[in-house]
Amino acid sequence: MAEAHSAVAFSFSITHEGWDVNFDREVLHLVWASGIRSWKKRLARFKNNVRNGIFPAPLQSLWAMMGIVLALRYGNNSFVKCTDVILQYLPGTSFIWHLVSCFILSLVFWLILIYIIRYTFKLLLMYKGWMYESRGGKKVSLTTKLWSIGVKLLSSKSKPLLYSYQGSLPKLPLPAVKDTMKRYLNSVRPLMNDTEYESMVKLANEFENGIAVKLQRYLWLKSWWSSNYVSDWWEEYVYLRSRTPLIVNSNFYGTDAIMLHSTSIQSARAAMIIWQCLQYRRLIERQELEPIRVQGMVPLCSWQYERIFNTTRVPGAVSDKIVHYNDSRHIVVYHAGRYFKVIIYSQNRILHPCEIEVQIQSILKNTDKPYVGEEKVAALTAADRTHWANTRTKFFFKGINRQSLDAIEKAAFVVVLDEVPYEYDPENSKKLDEFGRILMTGKGYDRWFDKSFTLCIGSNGRVGFNAEHSWADAAVMSHLWEFIIFNEAAYSGYQENGHVKGVPEIEPPKPIRLQWNLEPVLEAIEKSYEVSLELLNDVDLRILVFNTYGKGFMKTARVSPDAFIQMALQLAYYRDAGKFSLTYEASMTRLFREGRTETVRPCTLQSSAWVKSMLDPNISLNERITLLREACATHQRGYQDAMCGKGIDRHLFCLYVVSKYLEVESPFLNQVLSEPWRLSTSQTPHGQTTQFDLKKFPNCISAGGGFGPVANDGYGVSYIIAGENLIFFHISSKKSSPHTDSNRFAVRITEALNDMKTLYEDWEKSTKKLSS
Repeated sequence: MAEAHSAVAFSFSITHEGWDVNFDREVLHLVWASGIRSWKKRLARFKNNVRNGIFPAPLQSLWAMMGIVLALRYGNNSFVKCTDVILQYLPGTSFIWHLVSCFILSLVFWLILIYIIRYTFKLLLMYKGWMYESRGGKKVSLTTKLWSIGVKLLSSKSKPLLYSYQGSLPKLPLPAVKDTMKRYLNSVRPLMNDTEYESMVKLANEFENGIAVKLQRYLWLKSWWSSNYVSDWWEEYVYLRSRTPLIVNSNFYGTDAIMLHSTSIQSARAAMIIWQCLQYRRLIERQELEPIRVQGMVPLCSWQYERIFNTTRVPGAVSDKIVHYNDSRHIVVYHAGRYFKVIIYSQNRILHPCEIEVQIQSILKNTDKPYVGEEKVAALTAADRTHWANTRTKFFFKGINRQSLDAIEKAAFVVVLDEVPYEYDPENSKKLDEFGRILMTGKGYDRWFDKSFTLCIGSNGRVGFNAEHSWADAAVMSHLWEFIIFNEAAYSGYQENGHVKGVPEIEPPKPIRLQWNLEPVLEAIEKSYEVSLELLNDVDLRILVFNTYGKGFMKTARVSPDAFIQMALQLAYYRDAGKFSLTYEASMTRLFREGRTETVRPCTLQSSAWVKSMLDPNISLNERITLLREACATHQRGYQDAMCGKGIDRHLFCLYVVSKYLEVESPFLNQVLSEPWRLSTSQTPHGQTTQFDLKKFPNCISAGGGFGPVANDGYGVSYIIAGENLIFFHISSKKSSPHTDSNRFAVRITEALNDMKTLYEDWEKSTKKLSS
């Protein structure tokens, strides 16, 4: 255990000859440097917190206020009385103490002014009328125009910090039970016959006029007291208390920019992506990452960014917990069944890409065999959470297993160097399907599923990631991924031979092999592996590349691209299943403090009417177009409501949690929360960074990512509108279900999108004939 011995910086012993003191100067120097770095970070964090606390006013405005107070103090006799009151409580009356009294007074005035501005800004951000009005058109109301001017004036600071807007974001509003009931009943009407609907209306009325009054009262108290009445319960009860395996059921994945292939050298690509991740982490630590603002004005909550790095999900017998470390100087790399601790800081700086490549090459060249059980130890993180918690307590709480587990959990992130290529071939769709499947599940034991994210590097240099879901939503990982892809393209950091540019300035720290004693744990590891293997073998994943048209055509149809695709999914599902189903689409609530997601329900009365019209030959083109536009408008309105805190499902979920705390049974809530989401959908966002420029880098677009099906007999569909003529769909289902087939559903989606295009083209032709 040479690594353990070298870590001892100071020791002493008492002998018959006296004190015997030993210390290692090099290690003490490292300890000193680490302490200095830690204090620098604390000071920087304190400075940024002050800047955020006074935002949108700059710190320099305090001195301007000081100048005004001094001018008034010595130019206005009546103002002297104000400073004289303060002077009475100071220990002296000299000129210096007069200045101190002026400073105290100016500080008070300055703080009052700042908080007036901050709360005015917060009141402006509470206004959501702009969400429902067209951008820059004639339909924009005078109220919205005045609001826009006010927001621009109060947030005109040229470069806000990442968390500058946090204190000004409003709280998520609590909807009235009556409004939520009305929205819910409208959403389930197309899914029920008359008898079922009447029964549900009765249950809803009994709930609204009965126990809901008491539950809402408690929830109102929580909404008043907490920053967000949903997020903490959502994180705990939906994610952390879930005992189901993370693989397939919770974790999601993201793919490379498949139109690009910067280098085929695995070590070079790994080094560059690792370095880009570390640059992003530094931007977050320094709060230099620009916060996202909708339409360049309205800020989104940045709370989730804090936990991208140095974060892990720790299993518990009843509930897991998310552990975030303030700093980490290393990453952990997995290759050929072995784990290595890789130091990424040396001489008080982040290693350069060429230096990281040296470290990665040394791992790839290492021919040591894995320790017994080491290759599959990560299967514990993939399977049942209680089993992992008990195993962790029994076998990983002391000794070398604890040290190695600490190294992984305290790492900035985990990197996996796969021994297989990640391939994309436009002529062979199965290769892209396999690309996605590798990222989603791997072999069931070669991803550390508890880490906030695991970077996956194919043997041919293509990359992807697997991310744990409890700490943040997919949009946050998408932001990081977009940053990496665009900066890598702009950086042009590869030589012609495929290796990273540059020459190492120092000899980088050598990777340290993690030690294990896993013989007593083999049975537990094998049990977890069997569970993860069964899940990954049951996944049916299909990645559809639809390049007939994209966002460009949808805009000419004058409907929201997201609504257009959701209608296509409704038509595809109806043709596939022969019925409508409860459909989930994720929307974000980050316009509010600590906001995460809300559910949009795309299956509406309007969408079902349009779908039926597409299957009825007696319906005219004009009527189909009218029905489609009504369905898209209804969907867009539902999406806007969800973003503005007027959703259905999070409110009902929180009422359900309160009912469980009070030990009160509600037949209505029990039925609502047991309804299966057989079609679960999500759009992968892009264009979140200022570097995003598809005109300059047309191929810098990720193929998006995906997730497993929510219901055993349902589909999970993630899509990304990747350009004017390109859409990627990630379709997952379970092979064990006789009702689903991902390849068949991909065909249905293609047919639906083509039919919608034909519908518009035929309608335009008929309109031109009539006009001529």
